[in-house]
Amino acid sequence: MESSFKELLQASFKSQDTEEWLDVHFTRPIGLVFALLWNKLNIHPNAITILSIFLGIGAGYMFYFTDLTHNIMGVLLLMFANFCDSTDGQMARLTGKKTLVGRVLDGFSGDVWFACIYIAISLRLMNEYMPYTDVKWGVWIWLLNIVAGLVCHSPQSSLSDYYRQIHLFFLKGKSGSELDNYASQRAVYEQMKRDGNLLGRIFYYNYANYCKSQERRTPKFQAFFKRWQEQPNEVVRQEFLTGSRPLMAYTNILTFNTRAIVIYITCLLNCPWAYPLFELSVMTCLYIYMHSRHESLCGRLTAKLAQ
Repeated sequence: MESSFKELLQASFKSQDTEEWLDVHFTRPIGLVFALLWNKLNIHPNAITILSIFLGIGAGYMFYFTDLTHNIMGVLLLMFANFCDSTDGQMARLTGKKTLVGRVLDGFSGDVWFACIYIAISLRLMNEYMPYTDVKWGVWIWLLNIVAGLVCHSPQSSLSDYYRQIHLFFLKGKSGSELDNYASQRAVYEQMKRDGNLLGRIFYYNYANYCKSQERRTPKFQAFFKRWQEQPNEVVRQEFLTGSRPLMAYTNILTFNTRAIVIYITCLLNCPWAYPLFELSVMTCLYIYMHSRHESLCGRLTAKLAQ
């Protein structure tokens, strides 16, 4: 008996804990329709991710212009890029076509979208005046966007992804999570190096360093996780999930939807300079709070395991 659309939709979720309201009620249902279509056409999820990259580049290009028509097109292109991003993940979960390459390619696609958007906003505003002044943005908009993108946005997204994978690990186990660590990925890189696989070597070198950056920023979780692996404790596992579950809302805010909505609003209102300022202020405060809460939780549970 064939599964209903609702059953397939539920099966395509990572978990109820980690899904955002807008994704559950809007993005995922549309993504599933596309997923079912492309699966019938035997299109691999990675091909959909590549399509999303080109859609995201197109969105960035449209946000360079100041007129409403181009900006509406930018909104639509970025929305479709996100539908494709949702689709490839849903297809992978439903069909079992999961690969590490697919996950990293998925992360790379988002980086390309936002890099193009930051560049477009910088080019758009270079010769515009700063609000309430007679001074043009010039090089300052580039500096503002570089700080917003590289110092704030990128670390926020990577740590949010890490926290979600940690939560899924404690919720579903290794099979339901994509939680990796630097040591194991570096070992794969070393093996690729011995085999002379240049493409694989580049890939795993970057991914290992991505894992390392996540681990470096979470010392209390690393200590907790090491101790918990040595002495698994069901009560502590449940306590971790209870403390981690509220933080999933912050991981969602710090990934795509909130950023996209702010980009849509600021570009349509022709004040895109407000987006990097939002990134530097609101998003950074949320990131600091999320990180502090998670590390505090891990510190408490490490002490409990040591008793």
